Amino acid sequence: MTPIDRAARTIRAGQETAEASAQVIARRLTIMGEAMANPLRADHAELGRMGSEKVEALTASAGAVAAGAMDLADQGRRIADREGAEASAHMTRLASADSLAGAAALQAAWGMGVWSRALSDSWTMGESMLKLQAKALSPIHAAAVANAKRLKP
Repeated sequence: MTPIDRAARTIRAGQETAEASAQVIARRLTIMGEAMANPLRADHAELGRMGSEKVEALTASAGAVAAGAMDLADQGRRIADREGAEASAHMTRLASADSLAGAAALQAAWGMGVWSRALSDSWTMGESMLKLQAKALSPIHAAAVANAKRLKP
C-alpha cells in the first residue's frame, strides 16, 4: 500500500470514527436520560460499557503510540549513527585530499549525499508516522463503529 493510500484510508477511518461517535453519543445521551427518568428500568449493561470500553480502546491506542514512538526513536538513532559514521569517513577522505579543488569536490559530494539521505529519511519517517497514526486510530475506530452498529435504533 502506498503512503497516499494509507493516508486516505486513515482519513476515511477518522471520518467514520467521528460519524459513529456522534451517533453513539446521541444514543447514549438518550439512554442516560431514560435511566434518570426510571433508574429501575435503565439499560445498566450499556451504562456500564460506557467507561470500560473507552479505557480499553484508549489503552490499545496508547500502546500503539508508545510502540510507534519507540520505533521512530530507533529510526532516529540509526540515522544519527549512520550520519556520524558518514561524517567521520568524510573527514578522513577530506584530510587526504591532494588539492583544494579535490577537497571542494569531496565537500560537494558529501553535501549532496547528506541532502539525498535526508530526503529519503524524511519520506521513510513520514511513512512510519502515517502507519503509527493508523495503528493509534484503529482501536478507537473499531469501538466507535461497533457501538454505532449495536446501538442503531
